[in-house]
Amino acid sequence: MKIAVLPGDGIGTEIVAEAVKVLKALDLKFELEQADVGGAAYDKHGHPLPEATLKLARQADAILFGAVGDWKYDKLERQFRPEQAILGLRKALGLFANFRPAICYEQLTHASSLKPELVAGLDILIIRELTGDIYFGQPRGRRSAPDGHFPGAEEAFDTMRYTRPEIERIARVAFEAARKRGRRVTSVDKANVLETFQLWKDVVTEVHQDYADVQLDHMYVDNAAMQLVKEPKKFDVVVTGNMFGDILSDEAAMLTGSIGMLPSASLNDKKQGLYEPSHGSAPDIAGKGVANPLATILSAAMMLRFSLGQPEAADRIEAAVKKVLAEGLRTPDIHSTGTTKVGTREMGEAVPRAL
Repeated sequence: MKIAVLPGDGIGTEIVAEAVKVLKALDLKFELEQADVGGAAYDKHGHPLPEATLKLARQADAILFGAVGDWKYDKLERQFRPEQAILGLRKALGLFANFRPAICYEQLTHASSLKPELVAGLDILIIRELTGDIYFGQPRGRRSAPDGHFPGAEEAFDTMRYTRPEIERIARVAFEAARKRGRRVTSVDKANVLETFQLWKDVVTEVHQDYADVQLDHMYVDNAAMQLVKEPKKFDVVVTGNMFGDILSDEAAMLTGSIGMLPSASLNDKKQGLYEPSHGSAPDIAGKGVANPLATILSAAMMLRFSLGQPEAADRIEAAVKKVLAEGLRTPDIHSTGTTKVGTREMGEAVPRAL
């Protein structure tokens, strides 16, 4: 089992180090190989996704990824910015299906910004299409506006697009996932104003005919954003496009108490996956030893389950995280009165002890 370890920037190096400790504590044989990515790679190699890193990622069974980005790179040309590394990996490896579970642990209901009764027992799976939509659509660029309210003015433009096969395959992933859960899928679109998402709605509806045992609802993205904070537990599986999924999954993260608790898996059709926390590189707290490593550790558990065929080991990690939370250990982002505040390293060392 070969794992490419790509810590990246900011707190990425700190949280990935703790996840690696947990993996090494398991009685399993892994080949772990580390490489530079993001801003760290740009500084050393002049590109956020060096060829050697991409080669390693292609060869690996799975990728454990930290986070990329820092404000100091914001003025670089777009192709050299750290965030292009993650987009490049998704495209090169065909990682089209992103799984983001939003689970509110019993011990963290008071850390959520919502009332405990709204989030107690929360278990949502957001499935986001990851290689299409406006993030990858062409053409894009800047030009002199040919028409509109201000002809001749500087204009920027992007292209939102989806093909039928792209929608079909992500819809099937969502329906298959729902069969293993509560058998409910909510497809989120903006079909009332976007032709791209009218096609999305039509195709998801057609695919649903093969899954009569699963309930399908359609919801506009603005309404979905409201319902996530009004009645979050009415959702089971949510499937949506790249941009809407980007936004809604971060919103769902805060229902759990902290984005530091939200893991993420991005898979291709061969079950090769990239596993990362849903949060970013947080340069403002990097190096302070206060970042929450649990999302990364839980991402490692997803890696074991989905790409490495080790569901029992995944169960052990998830049970250990619950045990640590039950013991009252909390990083600053989830700390509350009556619990013990610990740093990144202390939390990372507590999980292997609880295995």
